[in-house]
Amino acid sequence: MINATPALLDNLYWITLIAVVVSSASGVLKAGFKQFDLFGVIIIAIATGLGGGSLRDMLLDHNVFWIQDQTFFIASLGSAIAIFIIARFITISPRFFLVADAAGLATFGIAGTLVSLMTGTPWLIASFMGVMTGTMGGIFRDVLSNEPPVVFQSPLYATVSWAGSLLFIILLQLDCNISLAAIIAGTVIFISRLLAIKFKIGLPRFRFKS
Repeated sequence: MINATPALLDNLYWITLIAVVVSSASGVLKAGFKQFDLFGVIIIAIATGLGGGSLRDMLLDHNVFWIQDQTFFIASLGSAIAIFIIARFITISPRFFLVADAAGLATFGIAGTLVSLMTGTPWLIASFMGVMTGTMGGIFRDVLSNEPPVVFQSPLYATVSWAGSLLFIILLQLDCNISLAAIIAGTVIFISRLLAIKFKIGLPRFRFKS
């Protein structure tokens, strides 16, 4: 179990806030491709930005982070409205969705792992909680957008999240500074996800013998 020092809580706060903003932005862009109205955009953004962390907190019997501190809800709402307005004046490439999604995967993956470790969760379960935190928001986003979830068909999505979460835990076990460990592991998740997309690297798909 990791002791919740003021410095650690401050790092967790900012990592989570960044994760909420970029994940909500990816939700807005997905909703934009579907040409949803403002309310639809906001719902998709909130589900994407807050969904994974909410499920994690409920499973850990922990206070849901955005209900305990409405700053995260405001950040998600603000991100949704800002992207909704900006998109009317600036051409946004569809590739930006992939960048925002990868950034959300990385930051939420690390935040989810750290929260779990702080509650005394065993390391393997903590790493999976990081994966769930990073991916469930995207699953909610895709389901609400009536599309197959990206995590089940896109190149190395949850896989790189889990690898990054495990790397984060290993670095902590090696007495690496938590902030540095978070930056290293988060960067690995982010870059690995983008490289997997670029070179179309994925896991073998299930196939029946013909």
